[in-house]
Amino acid sequence: MKLVGSHGSPFARKVRVVMAEKKIDCQFESINVAESHAHTLQFNPLGKVPYLVLDDDEVLFDSRVIVDYLDNLTPVHRLIPASGRPRAEVKVWEALADGMLEAAGLIRLEAMRPEAQRNEAWVLKQQSKVDAALAALSKRLGDQPYCVDGKYSLADIAVVCALGYLAWRFPHLEWRSPYPNLGALVDKLSTRPSFADTLPPAN
Repeated sequence: MKLVGSHGSPFARKVRVVMAEKKIDCQFESINVAESHAHTLQFNPLGKVPYLVLDDDEVLFDSRVIVDYLDNLTPVHRLIPASGRPRAEVKVWEALADGMLEAAGLIRLEAMRPEAQRNEAWVLKQQSKVDAALAALSKRLGDQPYCVDGKYSLADIAVVCALGYLAWRFPHLEWRSPYPNLGALVDKLSTRPSFADTLPPAN
């Protein structure tokens, strides 16, 4: 298998962490998404990374689809409950973390536009989503050691990858002080090799 993404993509990082936790060997190809858009369209009609090329050349795209596939590929260290409410809860955590990332990504793209073309109202709308997501994540976590049922799962991976992206791309955004429980979760999981080995490049 080959995973295609970028070292800076938090969605690709989520997949890479899952692969490491599941002990799945897979080639990782890092690309410049902007420069490789036409090529990426051949594998994902949405033009997004990451995507996973399977051994039979079939392609899976969207990080949520990929991690679900990987978790069922081997029983080693299951990260998503098989069924029922626990599974739904893990996926809700993932959706919330990914949604926060999508809003943060739109803020970053807007900041890259010429200043005269930027839409401040649009930025504020996306920032309100990030702020609301942070508050919701913190409230859901409470004083639990992990996001769902006190057990390490995909929910924790998704949240820590999302928070890592905020710390990397938005260092001015102070979320640790109001949400110390989220900071504690990040600090705890950052010691795991799967996270330490997938850090985004230095700014």
